[in-house]
Amino acid sequence: MGKEGKLIIFAAPSGCGKTSIVQAVKDWTPDTFEFSVSATNREKRKNEINGKDYLFLNSVDDFKAKIANNEFVEWEEVYKDNFYGTLFSEVDRIIHSGKAGLFDIDVKGAFNLKKKYGKKALFVYVHVPKKIAEERLQKRATENGKSYQERIGKYEEEAEYQQYSDVILDNSLELATSVKSIKRMITRFLNN
Repeated sequence: MGKEGKLIIFAAPSGCGKTSIVQAVKDWTPDTFEFSVSATNREKRKNEINGKDYLFLNSVDDFKAKIANNEFVEWEEVYKDNFYGTLFSEVDRIIHSGKAGLFDIDVKGAFNLKKKYGKKALFVYVHVPKKIAEERLQKRATENGKSYQERIGKYEEEAEYQQYSDVILDNSLELATSVKSIKRMITRFLNN
C-alpha cells in the first residue's frame, strides 16, 4: 500500500488525542509505516523510551548545536527552553525505507514539513473542542500546574494551523470512529 517518500503528518494542540491516533495507525499495518522519532530536549516522562518515543537530547545547548549545524528539517521552541524537531537524517531514513513516514509533531513543525514536502505529505490536523482537550490533559496527569497551563494556553494559537492542513480529523467522539475515518483517508492518499 505505501509508496516510497510519502509522509503522513499528525499535529494538534495538547489533549486532542493525536498520539493515540498515531499509535492506532502504526498498529493497523505496521509493514506500511515507519514512525519518525522526533528529537527533544525536554525531560523523559515515565514509560517513554529514548530512540522510540523521542530522541532525548541532553540539553538546550545540544539541541541548539544541531540547529547551528542545519541538522533539522524543522524545529520549534514549543515551550520556553523545550525544543522539538525532526532531523534530516530521520526523514532520509524513512524515505529510503520504502515505507510511508508517520509523524506525530507540533503544529508549526507539521506546517513546515508540509511546506517542504508538498504533495508528498498529508497534513492531518486532529481537532477536539478546547474543553475536551482540557479534560483529557487533566486525566492524563502528565503535566504539573505550570506546564498544564502552558499547554492549554497555546490551544487557540495552535488551532490556527488547522487552516493549513489537508484534513481536519474530529476526534471528539470515540477514538475508533476517528481511526476508521483516517484509515480511509490514508489509504486514498497512499494509493494516489
